[in-house]
Amino acid sequence: MQPGGLIASFGNAGGIELKTTVLPFILRGVRLIGVDSAFTPMPLRRRVWERLAGDLKPRHLAQIAHTIGFADLPLYFERMLKGQVRGRAVVKVG
Repeated sequence: MQPGGLIASFGNAGGIELKTTVLPFILRGVRLIGVDSAFTPMPLRRRVWERLAGDLKPRHLAQIAHTIGFADLPLYFERMLKGQVRGRAVVKVG
């Protein structure tokens, strides 16, 4: 978190709890903003998705994410439990 920075937060898949204090934000002059993904109009969503697939796409995405098939999940879970997995996996269903 850089001084004068901004943190955009969205989603609550793991819950709504934030385990921190406001002190790091205050001391660094950082702003915490929320992203209203549930009620964002579709035209704006499309523009954001286009940018995420274009100029905002991480350059190192191939090193941190990969695709696996649905049938490969049992073996992948075994590898996860052994600590043999790095990055994120996108599961291709169907």
